[in-house]
Amino acid sequence: MTDEWRGWREAAEAALYGDRGFYRSPLRSPEGPAGHFRTSVHASPLFATAVARLLTGIARELDTGTVALVDVGAGRGELLTGVLAALPQGLEVPQGLEVPQGLEVIPYAVEVAARPPGLDPRIEWCAELPAGVTGLLFANEWLDNVPVEVAEADADGVPRYVQVRTSDGAERLGPPVTGADAAWLERWWPLSGPGERAEIGRPRDAAWARAVGSLTAGLAVAVDYAHVRGARPPFGTLTGFRGGREARPVPDGSCDLTAHVALDACAAAVSSAVAHASTELTDQRAALHRLGIGGDRPPLSLAATDPAGYVRGLAAAGEAAELTARGGLGDFGWLLHRVGLPEPG
Repeated sequence: MTDEWRGWREAAEAALYGDRGFYRSPLRSPEGPAGHFRTSVHASPLFATAVARLLTGIARELDTGTVALVDVGAGRGELLTGVLAALPQGLEVPQGLEVPQGLEVIPYAVEVAARPPGLDPRIEWCAELPAGVTGLLFANEWLDNVPVEVAEADADGVPRYVQVRTSDGAERLGPPVTGADAAWLERWWPLSGPGERAEIGRPRDAAWARAVGSLTAGLAVAVDYAHVRGARPPFGTLTGFRGGREARPVPDGSCDLTAHVALDACAAAVSSAVAHASTELTDQRAALHRLGIGGDRPPLSLAATDPAGYVRGLAAAGEAAELTARGGLGDFGWLLHRVGLPEPG
């Protein structure tokens, strides 16, 4: 790490994924991402249950006994572990169809960090996307950690790259934004006045199109903090997380660096790059409701006939409510692409 000034994309790439970066170094982050921020995966096992229902539904549509589950940005494998635990329990998809008999799930964890000890041996740990798989590709809070350039409009309204100093996160304005980055800003996040900022999402568009393109057939889902054109935050969203708390973003490897995702731009990139891929953009509340995660409390009469079951039902309802809450996890964007499948009924 040096004190030279550089663009945010280069600085964040080194800070997150360099040899001593936040996501690679076991000394900086021994607990993995879960030690610094809480995702839906950590909030409740119901999230893994929902993903398991998606997986079994796709397996039935594909009419296959073998299906892949690719977790992109797998952390320490928490989601895959939860899905594998949920599958043997005779889960039903929302329409009431049973899990296909004898379904074999091939789980892939795509992650730059080393494989954690004690992980289920069925999980294949890989640094790159597996190619040509059939099944479900799921990326939960991955795209927000794909580094991007930051732009800010100067006093004359000209968008300029924001440069950052590694040691303390100090910023200054650099050269004007040009070329493909300028075209992306004009289309997806135009800056209208001095001081307005944007995160230029081109690397995320490309990363997501590449991920969806790795599927031969199935469903690809990106879940993330998101916004769309017409409702972009005027001063951007770049921030840091350390030890469970939001922190000033300093690209020295000591904290997570994250920014919300322009999922509408990612969707357009897939439409241009991947043939036979349909697109749906919704929110987590609606998506989980479709998968049977609704937060309804158990009937009070159950307290008399099955007190323990009533308590379990209350706990599950509370967890489901957190996963689908407005102003919280329920507002996360879900971007879904069906690849090589007919439009859903």
